[in-house]
Amino acid sequence: MEKYTVEQGVVAPLDRANVDTDLIIPKQFLKSIKRTGFGDNLFDELRYLDEGYLGQDIIKRPINPEFVLNKPRYQGSTILLARTNFGCGSSREHAPWALNEYGFRTVIAPSFADIFFNNCFKNGMLPVILSEEIVDQLFKECVETEGYQLTIDLEAQEVRTPKGDAFKFEIDPFRKHCLLNGLDDIGLTLQVADDIRAFEEKAKQVRPWVFQDIKA
Repeated sequence: MEKYTVEQGVVAPLDRANVDTDLIIPKQFLKSIKRTGFGDNLFDELRYLDEGYLGQDIIKRPINPEFVLNKPRYQGSTILLARTNFGCGSSREHAPWALNEYGFRTVIAPSFADIFFNNCFKNGMLPVILSEEIVDQLFKECVETEGYQLTIDLEAQEVRTPKGDAFKFEIDPFRKHCLLNGLDDIGLTLQVADDIRAFEEKAKQVRPWVFQDIKA
């Protein structure tokens, strides 16, 4: 998993509350358990004017020019600014997969659905909770300033604006450690691989019958 330290990028403002996981990545695209192949269908119902289906050629699809991600000024965004209760609905891990593959490493909102919030950390993304007042300010500045960028400093736990404002955010120390070091669940397990091998070798000596081949 890629380390998350300091991220600076263009902000895309998604000005709507209660964005659920089916809106983030619709159900018809969930037939794969790979972590790739979902970015093209992120916010599919909002990005395109036709009905999306699996295997569709997105180049030929009519886009919705009013949707934020289709506007030229927000191309290449890596920070998504959202409203309350982002990621609500069903508990699909495909939602952070789609956001991440599109290019978002950070989502800022006043609140998140719990399961989506947890899934972000497992996939190298940082969900940042800031007050509604601060989020309102960021929305206002983002809309007023083309190319608006924020800097997210995970070590300092700060969101910094071009005007010099710095907003602190809270994060669990263990999750912070994992993001800073690029550790997902597999990475954490591999850190104690030697201990696991030693345990297995000892188990073979104490209970050798457990490791015998089963004969038909």
